[in-house]
Amino acid sequence: MPVAHLSDHAVLKVSGPEARTFLDRLVTCDLDRLPPAGARYGALLTPQGKIIADFILFDASALDPGSVFIDAPAACAGELAKRLSMYKLRAQVAIEDLSASHAVLAGWGETSEPTGERHLAAPDPRLAALGWRAVVERGGLMDSGSPADGEEAYHTHRIGIGVPEGGRDFAFNDAFPHEALMDQLAGVDFDKGCYVGQEVVSRMQHRGTARTRIVRALFDGEPPSPGRDVTAADRAVGRIGSVAGERALATLRLDRVAEALGAGLPIMAGEVPIRLEKPGWVHFPYPGESGFPSA
Repeated sequence: MPVAHLSDHAVLKVSGPEARTFLDRLVTCDLDRLPPAGARYGALLTPQGKIIADFILFDASALDPGSVFIDAPAACAGELAKRLSMYKLRAQVAIEDLSASHAVLAGWGETSEPTGERHLAAPDPRLAALGWRAVVERGGLMDSGSPADGEEAYHTHRIGIGVPEGGRDFAFNDAFPHEALMDQLAGVDFDKGCYVGQEVVSRMQHRGTARTRIVRALFDGEPPSPGRDVTAADRAVGRIGSVAGERALATLRLDRVAEALGAGLPIMAGEVPIRLEKPGWVHFPYPGESGFPSA
């Protein structure tokens, strides 16, 4: 069964009468569009527009009226909780780390979402092809749930689709939302009110200045290792992130890749040539396609 316990994810809870208003002033997605019992994808940014943490927000009103659960990578959950507390000021909200009592599951294919009064489950808000996402209480369902290799299978699934993961494919506090494809994955609402880092993100959107992007790559032969530099004629153009099977996700300077391809130069990850493979859900032009900006 394609179900994974994402052991490297944490669960935070934001509750109180001002929880949604508080979050809406801070994060990239519009909390007014968080449906009952549903989920949204978003991020908290630095004032300079870099991603502190990306996450999936769940409406948890069925458990605690007005509350929101946050499914975030454990590597940035502590910093996320710290930043939210810093912005709290006089807001009537409480921020709790529920990771000891709750876990994150992901499922896809024909697997049904978990049910139960204490579980939150919804279609993955980034892409339908990813399946569903859930926050469940530890014990019973979670502990008897997914197979031992479920987490690896999940990453193979998302890499095949072309969806990046924070901490694996981009570094927190270093990447802009456009670079991490958040604009392609419904993670930024460009028509919402102000939030931290909005000016930078809006400028990149309207000027089309996102030259660095995470893309899906194919390779033949020995897989390149995560973190391997990607080069063209010994010039650095990016690096490899997650790898699964014959596919990888790579952070690349697309303008430099376009120059190399125009000159007939191979794109290499070490000794391994790679080629770009555009997922159907991506709406910006890849190098070599019509509409790719010329130098």
